[in-house]
Amino acid sequence: MGTLLEHPEAQALLEQTDIAPATVHACSRHLTAFIQRYLPCFYRQEHRTHVDTILRGKLTGLKRKTTEPIARQAHQKRRPLQLFVGAGAWNDATVLDELRRHVRTTIADAHGVLILDASGVAKKGTASCGVQRQWCGRLGKVDNCQVGVYLGYATPHGKALVAARLFLPEARAADPKHRAQTHVPDNVGYQEKWRMGLDFVRGPGRELPHAWVVGDDEFGRASELRGQLRFDHERYALDVPRNTQIRDLSGRRPPTRPGGRPRVPVWESVAAWAARQRHGRWRYVTIRNGEKGPLRVKALSQQVQAKDEDGCLGARERLVVIRSVAPQPQTWYVLSNAAKDSPLAALLGAHGDRHRIEDLFREGKGEVGLDHYEVRGWTGWHHHMTLTLLALWFLQLERLQLGKKKSGPDGGAHPAVVHATPATAPAAWPGHRGDREPGVAAHRGSADLPLA
Repeated sequence: MGTLLEHPEAQALLEQTDIAPATVHACSRHLTAFIQRYLPCFYRQEHRTHVDTILRGKLTGLKRKTTEPIARQAHQKRRPLQLFVGAGAWNDATVLDELRRHVRTTIADAHGVLILDASGVAKKGTASCGVQRQWCGRLGKVDNCQVGVYLGYATPHGKALVAARLFLPEARAADPKHRAQTHVPDNVGYQEKWRMGLDFVRGPGRELPHAWVVGDDEFGRASELRGQLRFDHERYALDVPRNTQIRDLSGRRPPTRPGGRPRVPVWESVAAWAARQRHGRWRYVTIRNGEKGPLRVKALSQQVQAKDEDGCLGARERLVVIRSVAPQPQTWYVLSNAAKDSPLAALLGAHGDRHRIEDLFREGKGEVGLDHYEVRGWTGWHHHMTLTLLALWFLQLERLQLGKKKSGPDGGAHPAVVHATPATAPAAWPGHRGDREPGVAAHRGSADLPLA
């Protein structure tokens, strides 16, 4: 009896996944060119050496992609790499600005989508910055963890994580001892996740062409976020919880008593409203072609008003209920400010792109060590995330190259664009510390702390 690998289907898969030596060498050259682009963002020569070592280590098959195994593999001392990640005097904002320029020149598209999401990492103890018992989406429960808020960008040409910031719970933000021990800058206070997301849209998001802002119900439930996005003329499609209270503006009004005031439609949850809709109202829509054939959903749309957190009447919005067509269907409730006559397929496509950030998290944690870190301070968390976002972006570029999905004239990632000329080295930037390498404590309140 032959082994499993000798089966014809297995052999066919192996042939498909075989990578020629020339391709491996090309990938190595691409990585060298990629790193060269970002080296000018690091003023000191030893920092440039360290970023090269870290990025190459993250892109290897190491089981744990923290500084110690990376240093051991590179035959380097551990301590300098730990200081570089944990307390190095380099500017996260400068690096992430260059990352977004790279993303913009490579995969930007006017139909792009900005994606807001949060992701948690379970942690033991209470010494790490921002750690406390809070909701951890990865575990699906409340547990001891750190939570980061992220901005993703997705277009027909590719996807990337382009910004990250550590969420500081209100109790931690108000704890002087915790702030001192984890070196939280003086100008950083408690901020709701939706406000952090709004800052991303108004800051880094403005650098990237886009048509939509999307996010899960942790962001969509905040009526003030939706209001601010309307004020900014941003078109959004944000998930909301199933118990969100709405009233159907086309619904039949309750009968008015003689001499009484006209009654308005009743309030009900979005789940209850969807459950009582007749079968004929649902529309089947093909969003895009998936690996196993066309991806189809059924959806219905209606103009509604929702209550805000204080129970007050909100603005008119478009409620879209989406149900996947699968053996185990899922349902999403979405509020949007898209015009009533705008194509439903466009809104559904934007909502579908929201899930691409989950692919990025999965790849980041599985391939480049997004959740592999041993730093405890504010600066170290952001340094680690900045380097991880760079490594993840390189992987996206290589997938575009190796898969030949988008190249040359069709507007995708052409090699001349992917590995473009490095940015000009800045002589100095706010918070630049010259050749000094201060300890962690020196970073409290400094201008070079990451606020991307």
